[in-house]
Amino acid sequence: MGVPEARERCALSMTARLDIIIPVYNEGKIILATLAALRREVKTPSRILICYDRPDDDTLSTIKANPGEVEGLDIAFVQNRARGAHGAVMTGFAESRAAYVLVFPADDDFNAGILDAMVAKAEQGNDIVCASRFIPGGCMEGCRWLKAALVRTAAFTLYHIARLPTRDATNGFRLFSRRVIDRIQVESDRGFVYSLELLVKCHRLGWPVADVPAKWFERKQGASRFQVLNWVPAYMRWYMYAFATTFLRLPANSVRQRQTWKPAE
Repeated sequence: MGVPEARERCALSMTARLDIIIPVYNEGKIILATLAALRREVKTPSRILICYDRPDDDTLSTIKANPGEVEGLDIAFVQNRARGAHGAVMTGFAESRAAYVLVFPADDDFNAGILDAMVAKAEQGNDIVCASRFIPGGCMEGCRWLKAALVRTAAFTLYHIARLPTRDATNGFRLFSRRVIDRIQVESDRGFVYSLELLVKCHRLGWPVADVPAKWFERKQGASRFQVLNWVPAYMRWYMYAFATTFLRLPANSVRQRQTWKPAE
């Protein structure tokens, strides 16, 4: 199945086990390589949600102009209900229907081969599966020194001191179970901070978390939307949340859950 021109919104997929959310912003130069890797490597029945801000984003025109490059992929175009990376991912979450939801970078044409392993970890009962750069088999190369220092320090202290059950707490490349998406309220409102927030809340709830090794390389095309200094205060809130869970022993009922969710009777 190709990409129908009129299919601008996600439709409920009855076969997809995995929804892959890709937030984009003029990724026309690199998106075909990423989609080719997903088509080649991912065996789990999947749907790809391309979440964009504006209809003139060149990611969309590139995909539509190359139907042969994406043949066999179930792709839906989803317009951001807000703006920016955070809004794109939240819109993708709202449109997702699969048992597992994964946020995947638009410029990543080298990690598609681990997605089936992430789904396998989730099917073993893990509610979040983290793509970890800091376990054997993973790497982080070409990162600017300030970002690298902040990321590595956060990862080390959250794992060894706050005892968060992942070696890579800040990576936005992550898989979430349906109950994480449906039940946990997202309070953050910028960038990829939601990913750390969902992780630390999942930990406080006592829901299982797992790691799989992943690679990370500095972007070769386009500019990164990861704004270290602007997002540090927002990250700090959830960084301290993890420590409060461990050292203040705050209970699971302190986690804010979505008001629309109701437990089964």
